[in-house]
Amino acid sequence: MPSVSLPPRLRALARGRRPRALSVAAANVLPLVGVVALDWNAAALMALYWFELGITAGWALVRALFAGRPSELDRDGLVVGPLAQRRAGLSIPWTGVEIRLSSLLVLPVAAPVLAAVWAVVGVLTVGVVADGGLAPDALDTVTLAVLAVFVAEGATTLVEYFGRGEYRDHSAQTAIQGVFVRGAAIFFSALFTVTVVAAGTLEDDTPISALDPDAIGLPLLLGVVAVKFAFDLSGLYGDRLAAFDESSSLDLGFAYDPPAAEPVDGSLTGTVRTVRQSRRSRLAGALTTPLGHPGLWYLAAVPALVAALFAIGGEWATVAALLAVAVVVPLGVAALDHELRYGLVAYRAGDDALVARDRLSGATLWRVEPWDETALRVTRGRLDRRLGTATVVIELRDDEYRIPGLADPEPVLSVFDRRAERPDGATDD
Repeated sequence: MPSVSLPPRLRALARGRRPRALSVAAANVLPLVGVVALDWNAAALMALYWFELGITAGWALVRALFAGRPSELDRDGLVVGPLAQRRAGLSIPWTGVEIRLSSLLVLPVAAPVLAAVWAVVGVLTVGVVADGGLAPDALDTVTLAVLAVFVAEGATTLVEYFGRGEYRDHSAQTAIQGVFVRGAAIFFSALFTVTVVAAGTLEDDTPISALDPDAIGLPLLLGVVAVKFAFDLSGLYGDRLAAFDESSSLDLGFAYDPPAAEPVDGSLTGTVRTVRQSRRSRLAGALTTPLGHPGLWYLAAVPALVAALFAIGGEWATVAALLAVAVVVPLGVAALDHELRYGLVAYRAGDDALVARDRLSGATLWRVEPWDETALRVTRGRLDRRLGTATVVIELRDDEYRIPGLADPEPVLSVFDRRAERPDGATDD
């Protein structure tokens, strides 16, 4: 995938680590100047750091939206699981960048989490040391510093993340990880500052909100800036920490490689046979999906409880509507999940592999070659026995694929040399 086209000067700037280093320098030189030359107190410093955290979170969401690698999501999750398997994306013209479906599934969760982190850090930092507000002079300089941090972070995202093609190495999940490191740096710096000063200046019964921001001296503020700078440096050289993690026997958690962006190979050789679920298997599977997902019953319980309240007042029309919602919504979610997971999937069996193909987009979901499986079995549960179908289970070294509701499992089994385990101890002929 080509990277974003940028002017020659920006492309030159994107080489190396300079854009991110400039952003880190701006984020740390500005508070240093404020503390030393502009007589900032703890309130002004914490306010700048808090806004910096919000700016970082905002740009991290932008990076997550355009991340070039798929996100890893729970494959068993309702609706989200089968959607995440479909590595579809919306291409942005003339850029080579695309918005992946899996990234869109992460953002509705990531955005509230980052907002909550920003709010909590603000309450525990700015809310403690800036209870009386900022002085007008400090407010003006902090505002200018916030604008400078916003521009620096935006330039880093444009030049390095997009221009240098760094987005190709990130998923939506890895694109937002740095925000939590900065949040932890600000939180622990503020916690240390408030604890030390409160212990030395407040009486035993005095609330911590009475802390005077001006009571925090210059040496301690410089220490806070130094701690924050150390955290930023660890983020700047995170790739070297990841390389150390990979080269050593330790598992420090720095090394993580998101799933590859390349599509799964869907080519097959020889005679290709296609099998898929019958209509009655799709309908029966959708109706029985709630049995394996108790969360759907909790989804039904909310309108059912509200219906019980209206029943006390004799509002029977409302009760009927709410009970209908309690039935239709869980079954609708179950039907959508089953269709995406099995009903809209065609299984193509060739001489060299078994391929699962999305019937809507035509994309290949997964591929298993004859030497990949570690076990192969055919099962027939209660639903299969009623419908006269079978479920094929293909076990891999670290994964498993289930293909339920097949009227004839033989085309799938014929791909593999291994004999499938059969119900009641029966084996292949």
